[in-house]
Amino acid sequence: MGDSGKEEYKIQSFDTETQQLLKTALKDPSSVDLEKVANIIVDQSLKDSVFSKEAGRICYTIIQNGWATPVLEEYHSLFKEWEKIRHRRTDLQKAESKQVGQSIFRRSLLNRLQQEYKDREELRARSPQAWICYVTFICNIFDYLRVDCLVLQLHRIGEQLEKMNSQPMDELFSLLRDGFLLQEGLSSLSQLLLLEIIEFRAADWKMTDAAQKYYYSEVTD
Repeated sequence: MGDSGKEEYKIQSFDTETQQLLKTALKDPSSVDLEKVANIIVDQSLKDSVFSKEAGRICYTIIQNGWATPVLEEYHSLFKEWEKIRHRRTDLQKAESKQVGQSIFRRSLLNRLQQEYKDREELRARSPQAWICYVTFICNIFDYLRVDCLVLQLHRIGEQLEKMNSQPMDELFSLLRDGFLLQEGLSSLSQLLLLEIIEFRAADWKMTDAAQKYYYSEVTD
């Protein structure tokens, strides 16, 4: 993060206590209840058209700010070479714990958004304005969290899609591997998510005990 003057977020519509909670989440995500923060952001996005345009950037900052610089540097070097990663899981365990809060936040956020989408007809009938805000938020957050959204959906429907037509899935995962190995600009968090979904598919769309322990052993909820 840069200095506070450069990073200004439109959170003035919240009460003082909630503003302080969001400011703390933006600076030190591990010190707050991130599930509560995710719900606050979604609730406000459904009724505030200005905030719905800002929410994606806030969510992205919360996710990224939990990663200390040394952790990012460690992941960057480890993700350079695919084979080395598979033999250095122990080296990543300390860095993995830094991801826990972000995993909780992403999971809470994306699950809440999916629930709202499931109830979209009710939402649209109840409040057309809330529906417009929701669509605005979805479009905005996708610009920041497209890898998260893709991985979440592959976990849920990837196996069914592959059974329907395996060739497009083969092509997709070939592109994911290229992105994982070759894209310099991809964040370490996105690289970790891609590694996880690649292993998930390689295990016949199942989470092996080793993968479960590696990726989620620190997540208690």
